[in-house]
Amino acid sequence: MGETSAVTAAYEGDIARDLARRAALIAPVVVLACGLGWGAPGAVSAAIGLVLVAANFLAAARVMAWAALRGQSVVMGAVLGGYVLRLVVLLGVVLALQQVSWLNIPVLVVTLAVTHLALLTWELRFVSFSLAAPGLKPARK
Repeated sequence: MGETSAVTAAYEGDIARDLARRAALIAPVVVLACGLGWGAPGAVSAAIGLVLVAANFLAAARVMAWAALRGQSVVMGAVLGGYVLRLVVLLGVVLALQQVSWLNIPVLVVTLAVTHLALLTWELRFVSFSLAAPGLKPARK
């Protein structure tokens, strides 16, 4: 009688892996476009930006999965704290890469910002917010 059933599916990991997969899908187009616009430094900067975006999504999922096992208040703190920490890490990476002469920092920063928003918007079409099908939407028949 005292047992409770907890849902332990880690949908955040599925979503983050899907976002990383979509980043890999668009990577050739983004790298080629930046390479054509800004040369090799633009292409390398865009590639680094895409890797950072995918790593950021995967890190966010990992923090949420860890926190979900520990309770709601831990989730709230971990999500907010993790977000701030990941932003600081991204800023630190960009500041550290400013010293590298063969990178185009504006391309890197724009790639970080635009691909984060574009991938989240793209993924939004595939995520369900209903209680009937939490997490990823079931495939249509």
